[in-house]
Amino acid sequence: MDDQGRGPGPRPQGTEGSAETGAVDPLPYEGVWRFTAPAVDASVPQARHAVRDLLLRQGVPVADDVLQGLLLIVSELVTNVVRHAALLSPVLAVEVAVGAEWIRMSVEDNHPYRPTALETDHGRTGGRGLLLVREITLEAGGACDVEHTAGGGKVVWVALPLKPARF
Repeated sequence: MDDQGRGPGPRPQGTEGSAETGAVDPLPYEGVWRFTAPAVDASVPQARHAVRDLLLRQGVPVADDVLQGLLLIVSELVTNVVRHAALLSPVLAVEVAVGAEWIRMSVEDNHPYRPTALETDHGRTGGRGLLLVREITLEAGGACDVEHTAGGGKVVWVALPLKPARF
């Protein structure tokens, strides 16, 4: 079955649907896409470019500051898999789901340990990627979390509005 990249995700409210079925037609840019990559350094920029190119190709109306934050988050999460999970998870998966008003991006690996955002230690270099992810997400008005997979691994996900939050 060819779903043209739309996948089973949520559908927008208030758009015209089929008169016969009452189904809601998705917007042209909506869908769910997933790709895998080896847990190696070269996958970090490749994943970032793949997400950026996907959103541009689909014509997703994402604000530039939200896009830049999302791309930084992709880099941080894929880097975490490469640095901390590659031994037990030689392959990672990136999934991008786009709805009418949001983007949900996740990175999945097979490592069983759940990452935690470390406290800021100004004497250390590194170790603050998840803090950065959390701050970018909160600033955009989004949400993020870590969930276990049925296979014993984990998924770190971020959901961001297409338009930035206004205060």
